[in-house]
Amino acid sequence: MLNIFTLANGRLFQEEIESLEELSKFQPIWVDLESPTLEEKRWIKQYYGLSIPEDAMDEDIEESARFYEEDNGELHIRSDFLIADEDEPRTVRVAFILNLVNDDLKSKGVLFSIHDEDVPVFRLLRMRARRAPGLIEDAKEVLLKLFDADAEYSADTLEGIYVDLEKVSTKVLSGDVTDVMAGEVLGAIARHEDLSGRIRRNVMDTRRAVSFMMRSKMLNAEQFEEARQILRDIDSLDSHTAFLFDKINFLMDATVGFININQNKIIKIFSVASVALLPPTLIASVYGMNFKLMPELDWTLGYPYALALMFASAVVPMWYFRKRGWLQ
Repeated sequence: MLNIFTLANGRLFQEEIESLEELSKFQPIWVDLESPTLEEKRWIKQYYGLSIPEDAMDEDIEESARFYEEDNGELHIRSDFLIADEDEPRTVRVAFILNLVNDDLKSKGVLFSIHDEDVPVFRLLRMRARRAPGLIEDAKEVLLKLFDADAEYSADTLEGIYVDLEKVSTKVLSGDVTDVMAGEVLGAIARHEDLSGRIRRNVMDTRRAVSFMMRSKMLNAEQFEEARQILRDIDSLDSHTAFLFDKINFLMDATVGFININQNKIIKIFSVASVALLPPTLIASVYGMNFKLMPELDWTLGYPYALALMFASAVVPMWYFRKRGWLQ
């Protein structure tokens, strides 16, 4: 899918391109390619003179090779964007190519973005740019706003984790944690821990991308200050992610502790039962070994006395355990 974005009256407008002729009618500042076909790549090369690298969206590319500048002035940035899907949170690799030197474009440069699936941050920026006139002025501003929206998206996701962990805390700290509930809690905690880790990795990647833009000296004074503000926002997220990891570890330890308590209750029942039944077993053994023939033939009241003594020897330990509170 090939989408282009043009500026008109300070607003960003989107057009879906289905032919090379349609592409030649517009002067965009942003060209977005989602799972581009070979034909769409050929249109980009033919009209803009831009060859999209074959390894643009490779996941195994070296980290040091994700940010670089070509001899012709093109800036290449490969950055990961978070998709906080409840069922399958993941990151999507997006390749950016910022062309600022092509005079034939008759615009303030063009930003090219290539990715395999739609990214929530892109939708968020498109919605804001349509509603807020003057939000974006050129291609560099588009890239900065994307990273800004990415930091805000991570913050919103962290806030959602806060809310979910509060619900988990209410269950855990209620004190009545069954094994079934403990399993559900551990599953939820594991999902939140995975998502928190992805957020932390995502903001680290965004920090590196914004820092590269600042070092490349491509930003004007206002954009440079905006980039610094994005970095400050990202730095503020680090303390929140650290707090969430601490809270997750606390809830994990508390839940495992309740599981151990439930298991100890079961073990205690077997321990009490074995101790309580030990005296009756001893009495029955001693009673049965002191007769040459059947006990009924030598002592008629032998069984009633033995049973009464066995019952008393079982009741007394249970009464003692209950008095000490070991049966509660």
